Amino acid sequence: MKIKITKQSGIYTLTSEQILPISLENAWDFFTVPTNLDKITPSEMKFQITNNPPAKTYLGQIITYKIGILPMVNSNWITEITHFESPLKSEDKKGFFVDEQRFGPYAMWHHEHHFEETPDGKVKMTDIVNFKLPLGILGDLMAGFYVKNKVKFIFESRFKILEKIFK
Repeated sequence: MKIKITKQSGIYTLTSEQILPISLENAWDFFTVPTNLDKITPSEMKFQITNNPPAKTYLGQIITYKIGILPMVNSNWITEITHFESPLKSEDKKGFFVDEQRFGPYAMWHHEHHFEETPDGKVKMTDIVNFKLPLGILGDLMAGFYVKNKVKFIFESRFKILEKIFK
């Protein structure tokens, strides 16, 4: 697992890489089922999908959630799938989709999910999350350290959960 967080111009960027011992088709099938997000989000986040999304992700899809952003503070969150390219239809065996916040706890949230077949038939999954806190410098001073570490915790937890699911 490789996780790195940087910050530039008030925007945090988390990059996470994980190799999954499954086929590209199986990875794409799993990660494009919106309700599987429940399975890979740590329970501490009190994550709950609040609309009834179709069984498969598609371009333009809106998904609504509730999520615990601080102890005893839940937030509504709405994201839209703004890009969607299946690796199963690509010659280079690479694909991705992007979810962007339309309403929620961040001033900005842009999450790229990349999938690539490795030479040995496994899948390299790369997440790139760009996010900005509300309230500018004040938001960074009040919550930057906490939120940065919380986002990192989510991806560290996902790594462990996915290792158990796909062992």
